[in-house]
Amino acid sequence: MTKIKICGLRRMEDITIVNELQPEYIGFVFYPCSRRYIKPEEAARLREKLSPGIRAVGVFVDASVEMVSDLIRQDIISIVQLHGRENAAYISELRERTDDKARIIKAELIHTEEDLRRASGSTADSVLLDAGLGAGKTFDWQLLRDFGRPYFLAGGLTIANVSGAVRTLQPYAVDVSSGVETDGYKDPAKVEAFITAVREADAAGRTRQEALA
Repeated sequence: MTKIKICGLRRMEDITIVNELQPEYIGFVFYPCSRRYIKPEEAARLREKLSPGIRAVGVFVDASVEMVSDLIRQDIISIVQLHGRENAAYISELRERTDDKARIIKAELIHTEEDLRRASGSTADSVLLDAGLGAGKTFDWQLLRDFGRPYFLAGGLTIANVSGAVRTLQPYAVDVSSGVETDGYKDPAKVEAFITAVREADAAGRTRQEALA
């Protein structure tokens, strides 16, 4: 089943939405230059109200290892998503500081097959394939036809195109932020429609597989 991550939560209303609809992951953005930036203390307040079945991801861009590991130790997040120039040494140090408690996702910008080769060799636990940091644009999904490891698919996903992405690419997870917003805020109807589209595409895929079995 394709997992779903709703990223960029910053209000208690957002927590209410996801608690009702139950995506597998949510994201708090700790990058000060982002319009979805949330302060750690506010994220902690929201995390307390988050349903236990939903995992909290912290999104960072070239943050210090100390800052990231502190948020893990405080149980504000359990997964780290890195969008900057963090390399294998950074990932290794983060694992040491957190006693391997944190799952690490490395975001990679995909424009060419060389970008995919770099992503394939990442030492992170998972990779997230995107067109740009918060750009809200898709990339050429045909590049993924021979990609050999599970991945989070991000960048320009919407209610209109996510079903096709799930059916065609079968990613481990899909990641959405602006695609479920209205006027810069999470829209309950759009979040519900997005999650429904993913679940229905998954169900259709299982039906086809069973018919061919």
